[in-house]
Amino acid sequence: MYKPQIPHNTGNIIRLCANNGAQLHIVEPMGFKLDNAHLKRASLDYTDLTSTTLHDSIHSYIEEFPERRIFAATSATSNIYTNPKYTWNDSFLFGPEDKGLPDKVLNIFPEEQHIGIPMFPNNRSLNLSNAVAITSYEAWRQLGFSKK
Repeated sequence: MYKPQIPHNTGNIIRLCANNGAQLHIVEPMGFKLDNAHLKRASLDYTDLTSTTLHDSIHSYIEEFPERRIFAATSATSNIYTNPKYTWNDSFLFGPEDKGLPDKVLNIFPEEQHIGIPMFPNNRSLNLSNAVAITSYEAWRQLGFSKK
C-alpha cells in the first residue's frame, strides 16, 4: 500500500492478508498510526497473524526486494488484473484512497505491469480493501490456493 489514508481500509487489508497468506508492506507516510482504534477494530485480532512492514519510500521497497515483479493498480489501464500470470515473487501496489497512485510512481513500472479492475462506465474506483481482495485472491487462485 502506498501512503494509505483510511485506517478502516488498512485494518480490513490486514485481516485479508491473514486469511490469504499475503504479506503487507506499507509505504509511508500514512494518514494514521498503526495503533489507530479504527484500524484495530477493522483488523479484529488478525494483526498478530499478518506480517506488516513499513517502508520509507517505494524505492526502499524496490531495493529490498529487487527480485519481485511489482504490479501497479490503476484505473488508467486496459490491462485487466486477470491477464498476467502471477508468481510467488509478485507484488501488488495500491495507491491512497483519495487519489490512487501518482504518475511519478506508476511511471516506475512498465505498462504491462499496470493492472486494473473492470467497472461500469463513469465509475471512478472501487473501495481500496475490495480492490486488494479481488486482486490478491486472483493471484492466489492462479497459484492453486497453495500455502507456500
